[in-house]
Amino acid sequence: MFTFTQLTSFVAVAEELHFTRAAQRLRMTQPPLSRQIRQLEHDLGVQLLNRTNKSVQLTPAGRAFLAEARSILRHSERAALAVRQVSTGEAGSVTVGFTAASAHSTLGTLLSTAREEVPRAEIVLREMVTRDQLASLANNSLDLGLVRPSVTGPDLVSRPAVKEQLVAALPTTHELTGHQGALKVTDFEGQDLLMYSPVEARYFHELLISIFRSAHVTPVYSQYLSQVHSILALVNVGLGVALVPEAAAQLRYPEIVFKQVELPTPAPVELDLVWRRTNDNPALHALLRSLWRRMP
Repeated sequence: MFTFTQLTSFVAVAEELHFTRAAQRLRMTQPPLSRQIRQLEHDLGVQLLNRTNKSVQLTPAGRAFLAEARSILRHSERAALAVRQVSTGEAGSVTVGFTAASAHSTLGTLLSTAREEVPRAEIVLREMVTRDQLASLANNSLDLGLVRPSVTGPDLVSRPAVKEQLVAALPTTHELTGHQGALKVTDFEGQDLLMYSPVEARYFHELLISIFRSAHVTPVYSQYLSQVHSILALVNVGLGVALVPEAAAQLRYPEIVFKQVELPTPAPVELDLVWRRTNDNPALHALLRSLWRRMP
């Protein structure tokens, strides 16, 4: 079988149609170049060049082989480039988990950063609640998670990505929509509240329980749901009020009014970036370095 050295030698001679010029182009002497061509012809079992004292011409077989030789060399160059890009993180694949609510805030920043900073890297998205993301990180099917804190684990690294306010989502016919200024936590006393699931949406469930308990407020928990968009869909049909991350107000529902709420802790809703300390995916670390330059 032929070697890349033989292919390179043949292409140089075929393009120059002159052994001396081809040898100069390859920065070698003519005798070893001639030996490479003879060995290539022997290995292939065909004559590629017609040689005389005055000229070098391609045979029909040589013309056909020249196109193939060029193609093989181009593919090998692309393969080498691709390997180098993967090793530096310029290319490759990063699987990212995200919660539904994060799709309206941090996910956009992550995707725009990836497009601009590591455009050859493929970003594979997986919508999951925090609990499922942590399980996927543990079994190596996820590279990076956008999760709600707090996250613990000997092999996990987390970094705050964003903090945002909670806002009230109210049906347009609700009495609190006419309230002047920001609402108070006490305004939710006795209100039918669409609540987060204590299992699938534990972070938001515990956050709201803490807020209401501290204010000695007792809403009526009418339904328990795991996803923000599901909660908003029920608010839209008038089944209750809700507290949702401020970014969710970007979702426009015809029968919902969003209002600010005075809370004891400004911007209490947190979202973290989480990954495994032992993850050696170069594309992941290239993406993280780019994100650190953009995130506060």
